[in-house]
Amino acid sequence: MGLRINDTIPDLTVETDQGTIRLHDWIGDAWAILFSHPKDFTPVCTTEFGAVAQLADEWAKRGTKVIGVSVDGVEDHRKWKVDIETAGGANAGFPIIADAGLEVSKAFDMLPAEAYLPDGRTPNDSATVRSVFIIGPDKKLKLSMTYPMNVGRNFAEVLRALDGLQTAAKYSVATPANWEVGQDVVIPATVSGEDATAKFGEFRTVLPYLRMAKLPT
Repeated sequence: MGLRINDTIPDLTVETDQGTIRLHDWIGDAWAILFSHPKDFTPVCTTEFGAVAQLADEWAKRGTKVIGVSVDGVEDHRKWKVDIETAGGANAGFPIIADAGLEVSKAFDMLPAEAYLPDGRTPNDSATVRSVFIIGPDKKLKLSMTYPMNVGRNFAEVLRALDGLQTAAKYSVATPANWEVGQDVVIPATVSGEDATAKFGEFRTVLPYLRMAKLPT
C-alpha cells in the first residue's frame, strides 16, 4: 500500500546539498512541501525549481518549508543550482535531497519497490518522480499531485492549495472550487445551524447541504 492522504510520512534520514537531515526533525512545527524530479539538468524541472526559488517570501509568509528531491547526487545538485538560479533569477536557498538510491522515491510511492537506475539512464527511467507533496506540522500527508514530464507544475496552484489546507485546518471549514483567500468558505455539514450562527454569524444556504460563510474575524 502506498502513501495516502492523512498517512504519516516516512521519517527518513536523507543526504541533501545542505547536509544530512531527518525529515520529521527538519519539518518541526512547520508546514512543508516536498517536490520531486526525475533528473538534474532537465529543462522543465529547471524552470520549476526556479519558480520555487522566486516564491521564497510566499513560503515564509505561510510558515512553510520547501525541499526538492532528485534522483542524482549531491555534487550534481550543487552544480544544477547555478543553472536554477540563472533560469529563475532568484536564490535557490532550499535543500535538494540526493535520492540516487531511490529510497525517498519508493517510500513516497513514486516508484515501485523493484525500481532501479540503469547505467546510462534517462529521465524516462524515473519519469513518475514528478510529484508535489504538502505535509502538515503533524507530519501527515495533506495533498499530493503528480505531473507528466512535459507539463510544468503550476506553483500558483500549489500556493492556493496550501492556503486552502491551512485555512481548513485553522477554522475547521472546507473551501469550494477555485477558492482564494478572502472568499467565502463552506460550513461542514456536521455543524448544526445553531453552531454555525454562533461561529460565523450570518451564513448563506445555497442547498440544504451547502452553506457558505465568511471566515470569523
